[in-house]
Amino acid sequence: MRSILAKSLYVGLAALSLGSVANSIIAPATANAASKAKIVSKVSLGKDGQNVQLTGKNAIYTKPGTVNGAKRVVSKAKAKNLAASKHSADYFRAYHMALTNRGTVYYKVVSMNGKYRGYIYGGRVQKAFTGGIQEATTTHKATMPTKTTGFHLRNVNKNTLWTAPKNTEYKAHRVSLYGLNKNDTFKVSKAVTKSKEGTLYYYVTAESDSSISGWIYAGDGYKDATTTEFGGLTVNVADQEATNDNSVTIQYRDAKTKAAVAKATWVTASKGTSAGDVVTEKAANASGKALADFAKDKLPSGYQVKDASVLADAVKAARYGNTVYVDVNETATSKIGMKVESVNNVLAATRDAASASTGTAIELNKPLTEGSTLTSKDAKATLTADDIALLTGPKSQKVFATNDDTALNGLSKALGTIIGTKTYTAKVGGKQYHYEFKLIPGEFKTDNRDKVFGDDLKASYTAQLVENPATSNVSSNTNWWA
Repeated sequence: MRSILAKSLYVGLAALSLGSVANSIIAPATANAASKAKIVSKVSLGKDGQNVQLTGKNAIYTKPGTVNGAKRVVSKAKAKNLAASKHSADYFRAYHMALTNRGTVYYKVVSMNGKYRGYIYGGRVQKAFTGGIQEATTTHKATMPTKTTGFHLRNVNKNTLWTAPKNTEYKAHRVSLYGLNKNDTFKVSKAVTKSKEGTLYYYVTAESDSSISGWIYAGDGYKDATTTEFGGLTVNVADQEATNDNSVTIQYRDAKTKAAVAKATWVTASKGTSAGDVVTEKAANASGKALADFAKDKLPSGYQVKDASVLADAVKAARYGNTVYVDVNETATSKIGMKVESVNNVLAATRDAASASTGTAIELNKPLTEGSTLTSKDAKATLTADDIALLTGPKSQKVFATNDDTALNGLSKALGTIIGTKTYTAKVGGKQYHYEFKLIPGEFKTDNRDKVFGDDLKASYTAQLVENPATSNVSSNTNWWA
């Protein structure tokens, strides 16, 4: 705990400077366990207040717990629940300290949401929180985005800034956005995640007015040039307010049932348009998106169009003030499970000429066995974005079309050889090895020919023991791995 006080506490007639008795027992000479407990000194921590979290060992009272008249605010059982909470609102701020004639220290604390307030036992040693509270780190430093300038607030009326990520500091509050223009841009200078929730926040400053700055929820964060919106930020310029004279409504419908699925509104950046005017090919919104491109970007999650012509036909000759209809198909995504069909522990250099599996096999501690399921911790297998896209398609449709082996061949090639990332040790001598896994293409085809999108696919492998320990490399993308 950082330096708490510059002031002195007086116990009876003896003055004990808190700055000079670090890690020592507070007032042991005057403590009297037999006497009636009472407060002998109080002091505000001021700027040296601390963010803390409960340990669950002690209750919270209206006064130090041993003092006559103290009433319980938070029971010990409730304190245990708050200590285990995954919500930042259940952090506390220690802002006052009291010393009793028994030599015990109590801290006055308040929860970040202001719901609970009172005194909790803090031990007998100053400059060290013990007992019912411990120092808390409410946020952790996060990776900065590769792009740090040119961001906009998605909605200046809803996406506000905070002096600190909400509930990570007591009395964190909203920042005034008075005078901010919806087209103003922001730059990012810091990034943190909230320790309990793991949510990401960016510290942003208006590039036109440095006095407007604060923390904003950033969702999954900025990833790359395809990122458009994340949390309260966007890389798009804000559109003007939609009217019948400048906008087109896009209604997405289920292609089979024609039931409404989602809706989006495109607003042109052009001036002087009127309801009923045809939307020209050159017309674009504030972010430079034409109607067809916008409609594609706003496809509802879990749906896709049959092909690009569906969008083109839907927006053809669209008129301002009207609604266009886009038929979409519900999609499903498959994953791939990886099984070990055979294991060969005979090294290539020791094989008999007649067969790759005859010769002297290496005896291993905890060897890999046939039928084992490979996980992303066992081997490195990375699919490209195009490969992964092959796993998503219309619900109930076959993953691999009977008359087209493009997807089948593409995935077979990507999964062909994968390298084990787990090290195995020989029983004798302690030499280390790893495995290389090779896909059995014929089985991959027959096992999955009738699978539909949403089904788990099966990939069968042969495992060959290889000299030298495994590297620590792991797959860069594992969402497709069943």
